[in-house]
Amino acid sequence: MSRMPILLLPLCVIACSDEPAAPTVSLPLTPEFTVGSGVTGERLAQATFAIRKLKRINKEYDWQVELKAKPALDIAVRRFTYAAGSQTGWHMHPGPVFIQVVSGTVIFYEAPDCKRIEVRAGESYLDLGEHAHIGRNETGEPAQDVTVLFGPPGINPDDLREDVSPAPCELPVLD
Repeated sequence: MSRMPILLLPLCVIACSDEPAAPTVSLPLTPEFTVGSGVTGERLAQATFAIRKLKRINKEYDWQVELKAKPALDIAVRRFTYAAGSQTGWHMHPGPVFIQVVSGTVIFYEAPDCKRIEVRAGESYLDLGEHAHIGRNETGEPAQDVTVLFGPPGINPDDLREDVSPAPCELPVLD
């Protein structure tokens, strides 16, 4: 088997902040979607890998990785830029998503319990694709992340994200 470069990001989910709470607004659970605003995305790459099974053990680093996919998987890389006070809207993905914040701060809220996860530049967030979430820039400065999405083979790039109804969360008001 030939060597294949696969981009993976560090797995480091950051706990909630101890900062004082900002003003909140309640989002009722409705069949309507939460509209994203101020977030722009750029498609960097997407390819189908026929990996059935990949296992790599590196004894020097006491590290191993294992990846299985039937019949294959798509790996897509995107860059998202968040204007100050922007949000992605509530959405889900068909597979895991590795997110590396490269500048600024992005706050992720996860359904159903509205867990708040603050991710600063240099930190990362792993979304397993099992629940709805929203990404928000609640600061006055821009933010940016690089995202690696895993999905079914041959998936249309537009289907790597599905807009969903908002979770019944109390979120800070965006300026």
